Amino acid sequence: MTSILTNSAAMAALSTLRSINDGMETTQGRVSSGLRVETAADNAAYWSIATTMKSDNKALSTVQDALGLGAAKTDTAYTGLENSINIVSEIKAKLVASREPGVDKLKINKELTELKNQLVSTAQSASFSGENWLYRDASTIALGTREMVGSFTRSADGIVSVGTLEFDASTSVLIDTEEADNGALTKGVETFEADGTTSRGVYYLLDVAASTAATATGAAEVALTATTTDAEVEGMISSVDAMLTQLTDSAATLGATNTRISMQDDFMADLMDVIDKGVGRLVDADMNEESTRLKALQTQQQLGIQALSIANSNSENILSLFR
Repeated sequence: MTSILTNSAAMAALSTLRSINDGMETTQGRVSSGLRVETAADNAAYWSIATTMKSDNKALSTVQDALGLGAAKTDTAYTGLENSINIVSEIKAKLVASREPGVDKLKINKELTELKNQLVSTAQSASFSGENWLYRDASTIALGTREMVGSFTRSADGIVSVGTLEFDASTSVLIDTEEADNGALTKGVETFEADGTTSRGVYYLLDVAASTAATATGAAEVALTATTTDAEVEGMISSVDAMLTQLTDSAATLGATNTRISMQDDFMADLMDVIDKGVGRLVDADMNEESTRLKALQTQQQLGIQALSIANSNSENILSLFR
């Protein structure tokens, strides 16, 4: 039946054209944004997962920044320790030289004084972001365990937590102007003869302003005078060598901590890349597929317009019956 009130063919063609236009709008949106799932309306589950993981990636980026700050602190402390080890080694060499008969001990002591001043300068300079793990005075907070943000994790039940890396800064203190016994170079170090019972003396390397604990225990400063005996020199050498061993242990611990931070930083970078890749698989559009679909829809749109035009012209043909 042919009706001038109801054009079924035009209605069908119009419905098809609307469907094609909707498909083109969706495809063009994917092409322009590069996303297959841009809003929750596209795919609520994938959008929710992607949004959560993108948020976690921002947190991981902050963790990387914190690791960089931690690495800077450990690097600074390690550099100061390494330089101090070289200076203490030089002091030990000077003491060994003073053991030789006929050597002017007073001149060697002048060299020791300058080396000690350099030790103080090194310890005071080893500061980063207001933290100094080698030097402590009245204005410095108590040194103890230092925490550095090292990880951000999300458990299977959605609970998030922040992990930390720890370093006991009290083990790396070289100079403590308040409590001499807390500093590796300000505390008295006692050494013994081969029998393990006969003391070779108690000596400390640096005598700083408020540091009285070392002298209170009967320790003597590592310093030479014209009357310093060979036995005293050997006791000083033995004590300085013990200090050097402690400094080496502290540097080794700092180096291990720094390596851990570096490894964690590399892992964070890899983890962020993997998460980005996983999110991309969920929400990114396949541009090859979308471009092919767009071309097909454009062709369908042209055919739909042609079909609608033909359906509309059918009604005009009825006029010829009334001529």
